[in-house]
Amino acid sequence: MAYDNLIECTRCGSDACYVSEVTKDVKIELCYGCGFQSNSVMTVESEFLKEQLELLPDIYKALIGEEESGKVWMPSFHNIEEKGMIFADGSNPGNWKWGAVKHVKVPKKERKKYKNAKYRADMSTIKHFEERDFMDALSYIKVIP
Repeated sequence: MAYDNLIECTRCGSDACYVSEVTKDVKIELCYGCGFQSNSVMTVESEFLKEQLELLPDIYKALIGEEESGKVWMPSFHNIEEKGMIFADGSNPGNWKWGAVKHVKVPKKERKKYKNAKYRADMSTIKHFEERDFMDALSYIKVIP
């Protein structure tokens, strides 16, 4: 039986870590305190993580961390239609923040330029938030009040 639950984040200690059981073998954790994510198939030696490392931007690779238990955490990325996008933005682990960008509607006549998307990120609206202010970034793009 699948479930959803709030637990204490083992990465940052926040009490806003959302756990979702996808199958009996796969659980996903997304911490709304620090914005990092993990899942039960993402370990240092896993094929899943190796595949992710081929695609991830350098800042994401640099911010990946492992717990003693072998659980791996990485920054999350969110692109929520009509709302906006949140992503790790920076040059290295000592110099990064959450970037939050609002979406704007794409006029019908310009949609081909944006792969027929109805909304696009408006980079002029970028605002940066500290790691532990992830919920403020969600609020900025109006995902939460």
